[in-house]
Amino acid sequence: MTQPSISPIPPDPSAAPADDRPHRPADDREEVYYQGTPQLRGEVGPVVLFGFVGIVLIVLPFVWEALNHDHTMPPWWVTLVFIILGLICIIIPWLRTKMVRYRISNYRIDFERGLLSKRIDTLELWHVEDIQFHQSLMDRIMGVGDITVISHDDTTPHLMLRGIPNPRPLFETLKQRIIAVKRQRGVIKMDVGN
Repeated sequence: MTQPSISPIPPDPSAAPADDRPHRPADDREEVYYQGTPQLRGEVGPVVLFGFVGIVLIVLPFVWEALNHDHTMPPWWVTLVFIILGLICIIIPWLRTKMVRYRISNYRIDFERGLLSKRIDTLELWHVEDIQFHQSLMDRIMGVGDITVISHDDTTPHLMLRGIPNPRPLFETLKQRIIAVKRQRGVIKMDVGN
């Protein structure tokens, strides 16, 4: 009786790595966690303040006419200047949010500033020393929050990501990702007890 020949089974590429390689090689693909500008709803204080000042400036020439005994308006150009200044005040909070853009990925944070001219600073996650989360009661109602990143990066040692929508999951993801990136680079600090 002849025995059937047994051919070796090829290794399964999805199986666990061999003993001499305890971990799979790092995946260098960049995954974007958040990309966008701060949300205007996170700027409730400035929106109310600048909106109030803007409305006062727009209405002021007409109030002047009502309070003036001879009911004369200020010169047309003064009225126009007050209206333009009022409109500028009203749009300042919107402009402040549109002048900033964040791109947060699994390796870096790009912080872009400017309206006509642009400046982009990049903060590598392995430079991050600490990360903090803040969400006031109004922020919770509006569904936004702030994440502060403290690093030993020379150009961006303190970066505040303002008005991030649904910020808690992003904060938790960033916190875990910072630890993973530091481990990959071998820069994790170990607390040594006495």
